[in-house]
Amino acid sequence: MRTICFYFQVHQPFRFRRYRFFDIGNDHYYYDDYSNESILHKVAQKSYLPANALMLDLIQKHKGRFKIAYSISGIAMEQFRLYAPEVLESFKKLADTGQVEFLSETYAHSLSSLKGREEFERQVKAHDQLIKEHFGQEPKVFRNTELIYSDEIGAMVADMGFKAMLTEGAKHVLGWKSPNYLYCNAINPKLKLLLKNFKLSDDIAFRFSNKGWPEYPLTAEKFVEWLNQIPKNEEVVNLFMDYETFGEHQWKDTGIFDFLEALPGSVFSSSPFTFSTPSEVARKLQVVSSVNVPHPISWADEERDLTAWLGNELQNEAFDKLYSLGEKVYESNDDGIKLDYTYLQVSDHFYYMSTKFSSDGEVHSYFNPYDTPYDAFINYMNVLSDFEIRVNAAVRSNMDDDVARLSKIIKEKDEQLEKLENRLAATKKPAASKQTSTTKKSTALKQTAATKKPAASKQTSSTKKSTAPKKTATTKKSATPKKTDSAKSRSTGKKS
Repeated sequence: MRTICFYFQVHQPFRFRRYRFFDIGNDHYYYDDYSNESILHKVAQKSYLPANALMLDLIQKHKGRFKIAYSISGIAMEQFRLYAPEVLESFKKLADTGQVEFLSETYAHSLSSLKGREEFERQVKAHDQLIKEHFGQEPKVFRNTELIYSDEIGAMVADMGFKAMLTEGAKHVLGWKSPNYLYCNAINPKLKLLLKNFKLSDDIAFRFSNKGWPEYPLTAEKFVEWLNQIPKNEEVVNLFMDYETFGEHQWKDTGIFDFLEALPGSVFSSSPFTFSTPSEVARKLQVVSSVNVPHPISWADEERDLTAWLGNELQNEAFDKLYSLGEKVYESNDDGIKLDYTYLQVSDHFYYMSTKFSSDGEVHSYFNPYDTPYDAFINYMNVLSDFEIRVNAAVRSNMDDDVARLSKIIKEKDEQLEKLENRLAATKKPAASKQTSTTKKSTALKQTAATKKPAASKQTSSTKKSTAPKKTATTKKSATPKKTDSAKSRSTGKKS
């Protein structure tokens, strides 16, 4: 089996308005509604609607042999519902064909996988519910924000029950290995990995309209020739890109829609390749080995790392400050605060603060609504300062409510105890009266005994008197000395 896996990312952020220092504490609405609506309408007309119509036509034309996959952020889905419901309907039509797979990702297109499991899982579950609600699918394959991946993130995704995950086929990770195989996570081999073929993907996404590119112009026939040059033992070519490639990044007059329309037919007629969804690739192909990714990678910039979002002090300060408020946010039990916390996590806000000025800087400036990265940082931190004030106030309010509730409970318990004590005292009164009568009887007996004591004392004194003389007489007798024999002889001698 030799197959192509076409995957497209769909995302639009909620952009902030110019939020100044003096707005802090006074105005709690942060969003630029005009920009958000106007940009979405523009992208919908130039990219989403014509691309979806073409994809639907290709699926029907090739009778189910052409298959594709999308991940649509929860933030983008919200904007479709608000500003362009026709876009959401066009995605539903694609889902109804049975040839389109919708992948899981973080609801806010956030970097939460880098901070904490709890918030990450919360967003993924919320996104999965949204996908099921609108498209009737329960995602089995995960695609993290900007294809961010590491061994630990992959293991976490596997624990959540996903069968496969998409990431970048970065050179510094693969070394001599090819991205055109199915791999697995180094910690949990049950999670299969589909790696982006960044060269062929970027030929379409970035170089297609570059007239200075040696391969310009790119046609469907030429692209299929490149596919046929891939070694026959390499089984899958993963073409991953932004969906805005068609019509927004590469405008219609570049011929990008003509290229896309011709590609499936050229693949089927001039190559052994088929098209498969990520789930089909994970199910049908055998894993060749694990991939060791100790440090996070992404599909952004030449470095294929996190520096697009967390590459300078501005970005890291804002990022750490935001996630330090997470625990308090959920303690607040305020739905408005929770929603703003979700929107504050959108990775684009940190992307706007990038200070890269190399060739990657041109790409960053294209997507950046601010004049400089420092403007982006100041605006974001002003919003975050107001948000923190609201969070702290809500938590204090909840604490006051808790104290009041506990005080009420204590008061009620005290009243119950008082009632029980009164009832207990009432049950003790009859026993107390009996004890009093018994005491009176014993007292009377004591008094009677006391009245009999004088006679007894007289009798005792008379007894003492009668006894005393006897003792005296006896004492006298015993006290008179007896005459000795010598005395007797002396008296006898006098008589003679």
